[in-house]
Amino acid sequence: MRHFLDLATPTAAGLRAILDEAHARKAARAGWPRGKHDADAPLAGHTLALIFEKPSTRTRFSFAQAMRQLGGDTITVSAGEMQLGRGEPVDDTARVLSRMVDAIVLRANSHATLETLANAASVPVLNGLTDISHPCQVLADILTFEEHAGRKVAGSTWAWLGDGNNMANSLIEAASVLGFDCRVGVPHGYDPDAAVVATACARGGRIGLYRSAAAAVEDADVVVTDTWVSMGQPDSKSKLAAMQPFQVDAALMAKAAPGAIFLHCLPAHRGEEVTADVIDGPTSLVWEEAENRLHVQKAILLWCFGKLDA
Repeated sequence: MRHFLDLATPTAAGLRAILDEAHARKAARAGWPRGKHDADAPLAGHTLALIFEKPSTRTRFSFAQAMRQLGGDTITVSAGEMQLGRGEPVDDTARVLSRMVDAIVLRANSHATLETLANAASVPVLNGLTDISHPCQVLADILTFEEHAGRKVAGSTWAWLGDGNNMANSLIEAASVLGFDCRVGVPHGYDPDAAVVATACARGGRIGLYRSAAAAVEDADVVVTDTWVSMGQPDSKSKLAAMQPFQVDAALMAKAAPGAIFLHCLPAHRGEEVTADVIDGPTSLVWEEAENRLHVQKAILLWCFGKLDA
């Protein structure tokens, strides 16, 4: 049994196995109805619990469809529909669910809640998003790059722009494990988590911190951003003002490497973190990126169940 809580815990071989499996399973389903089981249905008889403390579109639908294609089932609830929402200890919830389902995905307000759940559970626990990290999304981003570029992510250069949030943290972790450069362009006061950066650098990660969007993007293969105000954060005028110089527009994309792509985990706010001509333009792969949540999460589930050789 393996938990999938962040991108720092799996080895490079583990992440590579997940990505390779996602590529292979996606290719094998070309032209199939989306609800049809994979030929081997490797998780037949398994049930996945999906618990949401925050709203979700891509995480909810992609994990539900992932389990369907793998031959399994899901039970989906919001935390408010459970005793968890009325103060039942997370440990107790973990012990009960471990006797009823085969794995648990939690989309949590606090990363500490996810860790508590995993520590008490006797089944795999997967991170559907926390305030610290969003590992499933970043692996989908990497899958998208590899499909487009026709090569592995190692040696590429990625530019993150905007808020040093959970997405930035997971991208930094991935860069340090899989061997690509990560340039983080953020305004003062909005840096990524210091512990995440320190751990990544100690691992040999090539992580750069920039106060200039143009400097971060120069010759980058991938430009990535996210909404400036995450779920649960106050919509601060001062924050929006600080972020404005990091908006991704056509002029900024032109500074990236020839053939560079734009990614965004969605939902997007056109006219804030990105202009419409970029996200809806030819450099954008956001819709492929969104679909790839499904394919990479199938592989993550198989890794958690010990069905991949890494």
